[in-house]
Amino acid sequence: MSVKECGNHGEGRRKVFRRIIGGILIFLVIVLITILLIWAILRPSKPRFILQDTTVYAFNASTPNFLTSNFQLTLSSRNPNDRIGIYYDRLDVYATYNNQQITLRTSLPPTYQGHKEINVWSPFINGNSVPIAPEFSASLGSEQAAGSIFLMIKIDGRVRWKVGAFVSGRYHLYVRCPAYITFGSRSNGVMVGENAIKYQFVTRCSVSV
Repeated sequence: MSVKECGNHGEGRRKVFRRIIGGILIFLVIVLITILLIWAILRPSKPRFILQDTTVYAFNASTPNFLTSNFQLTLSSRNPNDRIGIYYDRLDVYATYNNQQITLRTSLPPTYQGHKEINVWSPFINGNSVPIAPEFSASLGSEQAAGSIFLMIKIDGRVRWKVGAFVSGRYHLYVRCPAYITFGSRSNGVMVGENAIKYQFVTRCSVSV
């Protein structure tokens, strides 16, 4: 075989290889465009979270710069989409005061939420002798003496969207639910045990993805 014939044979193989690569790239572009078109047409909506109630078993800020608390929450989430399901891969719930975390994180079990479905969770969150900043400790004591404390219940997690057989990548989920805890004569809670007070909220939470 001459040198010219070998060169032609090598060039032919390179052309075939380039055509295969080009075909694969075109196929991937078509698939991506199709997914984006479906995504744009369906326009997935964020899930809607509601803080339904909070039962307070302990809330003790009598020790300066330390807080002990124990809550049980009732949280619900609704998927507003007609054709899109939601995978909740990770959900961590905790409470904050003045943007300072005052309880440990409680993990909710991973779950799938179908079209228009509603999920309800009732997790416990607590913190035992959690150190808080001195300025927050002072304001916390003043607010508790005045009869009302503003807390923020937060949920941080990861979600995926399901459209038919297609499942998206993971997205960060941030949920913020305001909660007012009242004390003494201003209390609007209901005693549900020897040391437990239940507060009904039905508060809509802010959700960002």
